[in-house]
Order: sequence, then structure tokens, then C-alpha cells
Amino acid sequence: MNFALPKRRTLALFAVLLPLAALLAWVALRSGPMAPVQVTQARVESAQLAPALFGIGTVEARHTTRLGPTVAARVKYLDVDVGDVVRAGQVLGEMEPVDLDERLQALQALRKRSQAALREATARRGFASAQAERYAQLLAAHSTSEELLLTKRQELAVADAVLAAAREDLVRTTADIAALRAQRGQLRLVANKDGIVSAREAEPGSTVVAGQAVLEVIAPASLWINLRLDQISAAGLAPGLPAQIRLRSRRSEPLTGRVLRVEPKADVVTEELLAKVVFEQLPTPLPPLGELAEVTLQLPALAATPVLPNAALHHRRGETGVWQVADGRARFVPVKTGRSDLQGRVQIVAGLQAEDTVIVHSERALTDERRVQQVTRIAGVQP
Repeated sequence: MNFALPKRRTLALFAVLLPLAALLAWVALRSGPMAPVQVTQARVESAQLAPALFGIGTVEARHTTRLGPTVAARVKYLDVDVGDVVRAGQVLGEMEPVDLDERLQALQALRKRSQAALREATARRGFASAQAERYAQLLAAHSTSEELLLTKRQELAVADAVLAAAREDLVRTTADIAALRAQRGQLRLVANKDGIVSAREAEPGSTVVAGQAVLEVIAPASLWINLRLDQISAAGLAPGLPAQIRLRSRRSEPLTGRVLRVEPKADVVTEELLAKVVFEQLPTPLPPLGELAEVTLQLPALAATPVLPNAALHHRRGETGVWQVADGRARFVPVKTGRSDLQGRVQIVAGLQAEDTVIVHSERALTDERRVQQVTRIAGVQP
């Protein structure tokens, strides 16, 4: 039999290739690109959500007093430093006037000149009045002309105007002196309320201009959190909501508070709403101004509705939905969602019912009709 040798080689080749092909097909179907995608599932529950808002804020003082001179002056001395507790009416320091004394001396000299001018105007007015009266008598005795009487009466009117101007000038000069003396009396830096010195912005010997602050005093009872919340998730924000405050320096010591007010203006750049949160009890020691704080606002509980983990939601072609398993294959189901809580759960308003099962995690992106395999845990994915 001469044909036996080629056929035996062909048969032997097929005997080797067929198992290899079967092995490749098995590998492709089990772990290759055609293998089912491993997924974890969760059941839709009927539960009450207690939604909450979360935001970041900074510690600020509601009442801050900046003490400084109302005129240009030099710091003479300061009796307090940053962190000192001050009482209302306490003298914290004093300023030295730069040129106030010279201006006051000049005004006093000007007032003397005004007084002299007033005396001169009074004398001129008296003489003019006497002349007008005398010429009136002479005219009655036909010893002078009516024209001369009119001239004297005009001189009297001018003397009256000069006297009035001299009086007003003296009043103005006296008022300027009083104002300067009042400014000089304000060179003492006096606390207007109880507080803590939070800043010392000038040292003795420094010259400051009018309105520039030398000391900054805050009222510790007025500390609050300037809170920022994302506009998208800030529904329900209102005054009076209870708050849990965690200062960055004391994350293990949660503090309680409440929303004092919601600002009428939002931040148009960051798209955030602003609110002020006050402490129910001031922490001890007081936190520094500007410290960051994490604030959680608790909203009233909602009615029981179907809820599922937020991780199960997907967005596809403008639709929000979930993946479900039907006959071992993935199927996209659009849903309508409601409120969510900080535990990662979201309300399902339409599209699913309680006890439905949805895919939460998958090892790869899913597509319609993709074969899936349910597992309890996917390697590298947190449950």
C-alpha cells in the first residue's frame, strides 16, 4: 500500500491541529475578548432616604473692628498684641499727630484774626449807623440833601454785610478748631466691644494714613462658617438646617451647628451657593480664622421609594439608566432618578420597581446583548 504514508501524515497533522483549535476556541470563549463580562448585581430596595448636603467652608468672624486714626498719624504705643483679650472701652494704644498740632495752632491764630475783623466790622457798622441817623436828622432840618442821606444809608447796609460776614467767618474758624480737637481726641485706639486682637498691622513709630487700620479686633462669639455648596446638589438648603461641622485640624471632633442664613447672591464663577453656618457651642480653643471646615447639612427624611446604589447608574446617548441581565446578556434600561444621599444611594422615580436586580459593577464597559457572568466580587473593584 504506497498511499498509506501521506495519509498518515495528514491524519497526524489534523490530530495535532484540532485539539489546538479547540483549545483556542475555549480560551477565546472563557477568557478572551469573546468571554462573558463579569458583573456584580444588586437588588433595588424600597427605603427612606435621608438626603444631606455637603460643602466646604472657612471660619470667619461676623463682627470685625478695624481700629485706626481718622487722620494721618504716627503710632505712639500699643498695649496689646495678637491674641490678647480686650474689653469694651479699653485703651489699646495711641497715635501721635503728624501735623495736627500745627494745623490747630494756625486755626487758633486765624480765629484771633477773625475776632479782630469782627470787632472792626462792629465798629464800622456802629459808625455807619450813627452817620445814617445824623444825616436823617439833618435832612429833617433841611441842612443836607436827600442824596447824602441815601449815601450814608448805603454805607450802613455795606457795614451790616461786612459785620455778618465777619461773624460767619468766626463761626467757621471756631468749628474747624473744634473738629481738629475732636480728631486729636480720636487718636487713642479704644475697643468698642469685648473681643480678641486678631491682627496688629502697624508697630510703634510707623506712620499710617487716615482710615488705615492699626489693630483688628474680632468678637469671638460671632465666629461662623462661610459655606459653599454646589448649586446642582443644593436643593433644600434653608436657614435652620442642622449641621455637622468638622474642622480640618480636629476631624475626629465633630461639632454641631445650624444654618443661620442663605446668601441672596451666588458665586457665578464657581456655580456655588453661599450660606453662613454658626456653631451651637463655640469650640475651645477657638479655631483660627480661615481654617477649612467640612459641613454636612441634614435634610428631612423622604418617603419610601425604590433606591439603588449610585454606582449602578450610567449615561448613554443623553439618557440615564441602568444595566440589567436578561437571558445572560446585558440590557440597558432608562430610568428617572430623584434625590440622593451621602451614602451613595439614589431614588428611582420611574423605570424600575423594588426587588428588581441591576448591574452595579462590571469588569469592562457593557453594550447591549453582551454576554455577562454574575460574580460576587470583581478583582480590583471595591464592593
